[in-house]
Amino acid sequence: MLLDALSGDEGTMSLADLSRKTGFYKSTILRLSGSLERFGYLTRQADGRFRLGPALWRMGSLYGRDFDLGEHVRPMLRRLRDTVGETASFYIRDGDVRVCLYSLNSKRAIRHHLEEGMLMPLERGAAGRLLLAYSDDDRADSRKIRAAGYAISLGERDPDIAAVAVPVRRANGQIQGALSLSGLITHFDSDLQKRAIKELSIAATELGQRLID
Repeated sequence: MLLDALSGDEGTMSLADLSRKTGFYKSTILRLSGSLERFGYLTRQADGRFRLGPALWRMGSLYGRDFDLGEHVRPMLRRLRDTVGETASFYIRDGDVRVCLYSLNSKRAIRHHLEEGMLMPLERGAAGRLLLAYSDDDRADSRKIRAAGYAISLGERDPDIAAVAVPVRRANGQIQGALSLSGLITHFDSDLQKRAIKELSIAATELGQRLID
């Protein structure tokens, strides 16, 4: 009931709000929320308000393997990986982190290995900064990313890893997520960066056209 209450449009709720919506005593909510928070299903912000936690995205990624979005994204990731030769992935934003919802690792023996459901920062890495840029962030770096239509990271999150990311938009312009190609920084010279941007942009456009609003 607590998770259902938090899944509404409010996004975050106070202890008093949760009590009114669920009918639970505040002491009961605090007891239950302790377990939910410990396992990542719920988080409590610095101001005391509650919101859904990242564990739900990890579970959602497992469900997402059989969901319609995956049926569209996975073929694109396979095409990107086989065309460019690097690890292909699809990210969404969850609060202050990004979630790797789908990934297909490079066939190279030495590669950037990703697991679906991984949580990564928004402030570092091409996909993270791109999702941040398209979330009404008005910093200079975000404005530059929106103007270019892509983001590149060279050793930001890991000194050995580079990545390129582009936004995936639905037909109504809404950002669905970020498509990314990543690999060893030694592979990502200017030619590969240009090639990755081109292939990602084509794939993102095709994917956006397939997503039904």
